[in-house]
Amino acid sequence: MKQKFYDTAEKQEKAVLVGIITPNETEEQEREYLEELEFLVDTAGGLTVKTFTQKMQRPERATFVGTGKLEEIKTYVVAEEIDMVVFDDELTPSQIRNIENELQVKILDRSNLILDIFAGRAQTAQAKAQVELAQLQYLLPRLTRLWTHLERQKGGIGMRGPGESQIETDRRLILNKISLLKEKLKHIDRQNETQRKNRVQLVRVALVGYTNVGKSTIMNMISKSEVFAENKLFATLDTTVRKVVIENLPFLLSDTVGFIRKLPHHLIECFKSTLDEVREADVLIHVVDISHPNFEDQIHTVTETLKDLGAADKKIITVFNKIDAYSPENINPEEPKFAPTLEEFEQSWMARNNSPAIFISALKKENLEDFRKLLYERVKAIHTERYPYDQLLY
Repeated sequence: MKQKFYDTAEKQEKAVLVGIITPNETEEQEREYLEELEFLVDTAGGLTVKTFTQKMQRPERATFVGTGKLEEIKTYVVAEEIDMVVFDDELTPSQIRNIENELQVKILDRSNLILDIFAGRAQTAQAKAQVELAQLQYLLPRLTRLWTHLERQKGGIGMRGPGESQIETDRRLILNKISLLKEKLKHIDRQNETQRKNRVQLVRVALVGYTNVGKSTIMNMISKSEVFAENKLFATLDTTVRKVVIENLPFLLSDTVGFIRKLPHHLIECFKSTLDEVREADVLIHVVDISHPNFEDQIHTVTETLKDLGAADKKIITVFNKIDAYSPENINPEEPKFAPTLEEFEQSWMARNNSPAIFISALKKENLEDFRKLLYERVKAIHTERYPYDQLLY
């Protein structure tokens, strides 16, 4: 079931972001998380006007943040006529209910926001079914807050029965729908498995990486196809597979959904079928946005996600993209910044720690020939090992 929290034709909803800094997180890390959350809000069509943070040992059980901080947020929300408050972590049903009662505006958490973006991005029957399944699984434990209006009616005691009855009815309907969607996805998985078996003779390469690092742009560049690419999070949700030929050597190239920190577990579960392209690939191209100030953390997130998918042992080519936008940190801020040359990139710790690595700019089309040669050599090695009688052709 799709939920739209914005209507760009009417107005851009104003949002306030809220995050907490726990002892195992630094202020810098939380600031980065909130910047990413702001990007998510922007992708969903909203406008972030302010962020609130609070240092805590752990989230407050009833209201996530402390009562003083919640009162501060309420004062700002009322004064600035804020439309929604977005929390950086997943909220419990009781937390959502308590915060809504206090702030009297729409309350979203990171999971809910990502689901909304996914709902707008899904194009194929498989992606739409996966998103709907994730939305229903998210909604199920939160059903009770949909019926809080019954508490405000006169004769509340007499109304409890019908209220509970309605909740149970809705719960059964959602459970039935979840069951149907799981069966539908199993059927789609069987169809996809058949399609993959039919193309098993070709070497398979999959693009992976953090969201918004340029995977779709690279896909378009290599395959000369038109895959949707945009400077938004989760621009690609459906896996796209194209046949590519380099120097008479054919192989299959797939573009997959981008990874992200704090991605809800049930979303990973729902999209595991889509990520079969990653698990079954012969070579992974790990695309990294080298211009991002925290690209090392993004590399770690992708590596951990690949482990979760059982794909960490694949042959991986690390592609550092957006070298044209790279800006090194200066020890002395007064000194002018000098962008490294390609040779300096290739001799850096990034190249040593991520071998084989290549440095490119897909947008500016820099160093693409070396990238294609490296990809060709890797695919050729697998192809000749699998089909030794073909090696004279390449």
